[in-house]
Amino acid sequence: MASGNWSLSDVRKSSNHCSRLAVVVFVAFSLSAIWIFLPSSTTFPVQNPDLLHQENNNLGQKVTDGSSGNSQIQSQDVVNNDERSVETESGNTVQPTKADSANRAGTNQEEKIPKESSNMKTSSENKPEKSDIESKFEDETEDIQKSNHHKGVETGEKPNMEMRNTDGGQNGGEQTMASEGSDSDEKLNSSKGNDSDMDDSTKRLNAQDSLDEVKQEEKEVNQNSQRVWEDQDKNSEPQVADNNLETQEMLQESNDHSDSSNEITAQQESMSKEQNDYVWRVCNTTAGPDYIPCLDNVYAVRRLPTTMHYEHRERHCPDNPPACLVPLPAGYRKPIQWPISRDKIWFYNVPHTDLARVKGGQNWVKVAGEYLIFPGGGTQFVHGAIPYIDRIEAAKPAIAWGKRTRVILDVGCGVGSFGGYLFERDVLTMSFAPKDEHEAQVQFALERGIPAMLAVMGTKRLPFPSGVFDAIHCARCRVPWHIEGGKLLLELNRLLRPGGYFVWSATPIYRKGPEDLGIWKEMSKLTTAMCWNFTLIKRKDKMNKVSIALYRKPTSNECIESRTKNEPPLCNGLDDANSAWNVTLQACMHKVPTDMSERGSQWPENWPHRLGKPPYWLNKVAVNGKATQGDFTADYEHWKNIISQTYLNGIGVSWSSIRNVMDMRAVYGGFAAALKDLKVWVMNVVPIDSPDTLPIIYERGLIGIYHDWCESFNTYPRSYDLLHADNLFATLKKRCKLVPVLAEVDRILRPEGILIVRDDMEIISEIESMAKSLQWEVRFTHSEDNTGLLCVQKTFWRPVNVETIASAIA
Repeated sequence: MASGNWSLSDVRKSSNHCSRLAVVVFVAFSLSAIWIFLPSSTTFPVQNPDLLHQENNNLGQKVTDGSSGNSQIQSQDVVNNDERSVETESGNTVQPTKADSANRAGTNQEEKIPKESSNMKTSSENKPEKSDIESKFEDETEDIQKSNHHKGVETGEKPNMEMRNTDGGQNGGEQTMASEGSDSDEKLNSSKGNDSDMDDSTKRLNAQDSLDEVKQEEKEVNQNSQRVWEDQDKNSEPQVADNNLETQEMLQESNDHSDSSNEITAQQESMSKEQNDYVWRVCNTTAGPDYIPCLDNVYAVRRLPTTMHYEHRERHCPDNPPACLVPLPAGYRKPIQWPISRDKIWFYNVPHTDLARVKGGQNWVKVAGEYLIFPGGGTQFVHGAIPYIDRIEAAKPAIAWGKRTRVILDVGCGVGSFGGYLFERDVLTMSFAPKDEHEAQVQFALERGIPAMLAVMGTKRLPFPSGVFDAIHCARCRVPWHIEGGKLLLELNRLLRPGGYFVWSATPIYRKGPEDLGIWKEMSKLTTAMCWNFTLIKRKDKMNKVSIALYRKPTSNECIESRTKNEPPLCNGLDDANSAWNVTLQACMHKVPTDMSERGSQWPENWPHRLGKPPYWLNKVAVNGKATQGDFTADYEHWKNIISQTYLNGIGVSWSSIRNVMDMRAVYGGFAAALKDLKVWVMNVVPIDSPDTLPIIYERGLIGIYHDWCESFNTYPRSYDLLHADNLFATLKKRCKLVPVLAEVDRILRPEGILIVRDDMEIISEIESMAKSLQWEVRFTHSEDNTGLLCVQKTFWRPVNVETIASAIA
């Protein structure tokens, strides 16, 4: 009967099934035992790419250069600062990798793989700073790992790792690393990822066992064998259908996952395509992290016919501006915020000790553990700048710091303490000094958050218009004012506002040695011939034991016209006193303006009223063909609205961390004026091909400079927290390439610094692509009527490949 046949068949099938199950279990344990006792160098392909992606997200990323064997580190996040590695049992270090298709912003190119800094922060959290002990420990660990790696290379040993393709041929062949150090992960991945292989193997074993047993059954129960097999075939149909359904569900799930992955990959490939248009390298120069292209042109300096007038300290820009990136100093970290930075900075941000050794006794700077401390002293004010500043005003109350005297020039500024403490008096100081044997003095000032620039009084005019500084200060600045017809002091006369003061504190004033007496005699003769009114010598005080001389520039030409000798001579009538970019110094002087409608004939309003009031002489100046006074007011309102409504809240800028700001294309200084209530200072740059509005900026009580952005700026790397470029790049692109310009922006800007660009959309798109290729973070974008706004943040990323700048190698 059918029922009887079914019962007999079920019994036999149950018995056979137990036998087959025992065999399968035995084989499985045997295979497991063999697998466990395989040599540790044996690796198995990981079959679960999702799990691998999760593991790689936790461990970080690394791309291996197959041609050179060099390892290059890539973090998961653009601003991630942790370098993670997996150590193999042999001591070699294996960095986990991630697929190029999953890397951020096209980091499949070697030139764009960031070398992480130990002090970078992720976008989601602030990680604690590492102590010196931790850093030292990590350095020693890295040295040991490198030593083991080289040892393995020398002895012919290879790390136990192999590349595996885990995407089944999709996404361009995603590769991962399998090593001895991740055995447990491999077991987990194998147990989960090899289920389909185990099923196939089990089916093959079951099929073979079933065939043998059926043959035996045919001998014993030949008459029932055919029916049994037919019944088994009928019974297997639902199982096959179930298997097919399960397979379809798995395929559907896989397709869904694949569609999602493909969508993400498409976006990343699009981003990668934008970034791959630019290849960045680290500059290899003698100056290293302090490289300044126009001041470190060793090739040009060696060919100077003379250096008698400090020509070697002046600008000598290379013919081809460098397009490489300046490296970071080892141990660099985010600068300390103002006002704490006035008194101390991180040592490794400016790791120079010469000034501390030479000038420590004068309280310029001292080394204290991981900090550089600035006690506030100087050569002429050893016991602090504040008593020195108060003493000057007490001697001449007309100076009136922060009211009548708002903008001053500090010549040979040292570490900038004089200007740093004048902030308390609402005085804005433009400090400058050359890049000379006083190592990194201007860099110290900028790192402290004090306005400063690199310049030398040599053969060229300083890049400022005439008659814009309310006062000029020199405290033992080592400038030979009296030589060659007083050429250098006459440059100060050009810059000093009529009625302004020259404050001179130097040894010739109070020392009686032969050299000092000779200099004092020549200075007295020269200043008398220039009609400067020698107003006062403040005798030695008990604290600093120095004397101070004050000179006042005349406000009329009566004295000049009544001189018996034309020495120093008057400048040629065709000489423009405001022309200052690459203009050779002349030993001559200009008359002061006397027409009451001319700039310089009247003193500006007291601070802060002068900031928002159009200068009285502005109606005589035309800017871009507009009625200037009305345009001045409209410009100020325009920038107040933009800053209050957009910049302060809407573009992702943390203004509490902003101190040093540069407006790369200032017109009236409206951008800087609108920031007056923040604890920032702004360097207003007027490009040389723009209308000359820099006198307007100084008249408002702000500071600025002329510059050509096709060349490098006279500042140290990592000087500014925020750069602002309003309709600069579109005009600049007509004169020079933008890639070197953005490399210069990267040089000037500090890691985690901000670049804000307002320009046409074509330029915005180009700058955004370059910023992404630099691994910068896009914080904000907006477009309207073909005009765009872009805000990007620099990261700590540096490329690994190097470009040697031959002109900068000593």
